[in-house]
Amino acid sequence: MLIRIVKMSFQEDQIPLFLSEFEQYKTKIRNVKGCQFLELYRDINISTTYFTYSYWDSETDLNLYRDSELFKEVWGKTKILFNQKPQAWSVETVVSLP
Repeated sequence: MLIRIVKMSFQEDQIPLFLSEFEQYKTKIRNVKGCQFLELYRDINISTTYFTYSYWDSETDLNLYRDSELFKEVWGKTKILFNQKPQAWSVETVVSLP
C-alpha cells in the first residue's frame, strides 16, 4: 500500500473552479485501478492550500494513473490555477493506531 499526498496552493479567485473540477473528476479518479481511497483537505490556516490524500495498491498503479489520459486531463486543468509549485510525497504507513 502506498499513500500519495499532494499539496497544492491556488490563486484565491481560482478555488471555486478547482473545487468544481475536483467534483467532476473525483469519482473517476477514485475508480482508477489500484486507487483504494481519495480525500481532499483544506489547510485550516491557509485557505488557498489544499491537499489530496490517496491510497494506492502499488507504486505501479499510481504510475499507471499518472501516465493516463485521465491524469493528463485533470492535471492540465488544475496546474494553471496554482500560485505556487505543487509538492507531492509517496509514503507508507509505519505505525497506525485505530
